[in-house]
Amino acid sequence: MSEGDSVGESIHGKPSTIGSFFTRVGQIYQSWLDKSTPFSVGRWVVTLSLTAIYMIRVYILQGWYIVTYALGIYHLNLFIAFLSPKVDPSMLDEDEGPALPTKQNEEFRPFIRRLPEFKFWHSATKGIVIAMICTFFEAFNVPVFWPILVMYFIMLFCITMKRQIKHMVKYRYLPFTHGKRTYRGKEDTGKPFAS
Repeated sequence: MSEGDSVGESIHGKPSTIGSFFTRVGQIYQSWLDKSTPFSVGRWVVTLSLTAIYMIRVYILQGWYIVTYALGIYHLNLFIAFLSPKVDPSMLDEDEGPALPTKQNEEFRPFIRRLPEFKFWHSATKGIVIAMICTFFEAFNVPVFWPILVMYFIMLFCITMKRQIKHMVKYRYLPFTHGKRTYRGKEDTGKPFAS
């Protein structure tokens, strides 16, 4: 590789000012993301506030319904990935890999999501910010009869959630766990009891 071929380097092999600037901005952004990780309630409050601001903006401006519809479909896809297991039980053979417990006395295995909560939050927030930016450009304000979009979205939501709930019932999993059971001791029967 010749001198200056790598990304962010100028012709003379020194990092370019623009490349250094964007690298530094990326590091600061990642640092803020890392600091926000333990504060899930605060993160979601900010995201819901951004959603409210976006909805108020769309309502006042009376437009950008296609952008809002696309944002709704994007959030629906994120939500379905959040509710889905990382390894789909319908794709596994009976002999292949660990399975979700189906009986009461089987070992507890935590639910591992296809889309973790932090990535769900991050993607949802980025989607709202991008949709908000789109409302500043008239090119994205495509005239459309918005009640049709609302009906399409409601139908899509109902069909998708019905399919997801059937999948959850068929493979007996709940996407919400509150941690592993803890055992305090044994009763006279010799079996542990959950606290």
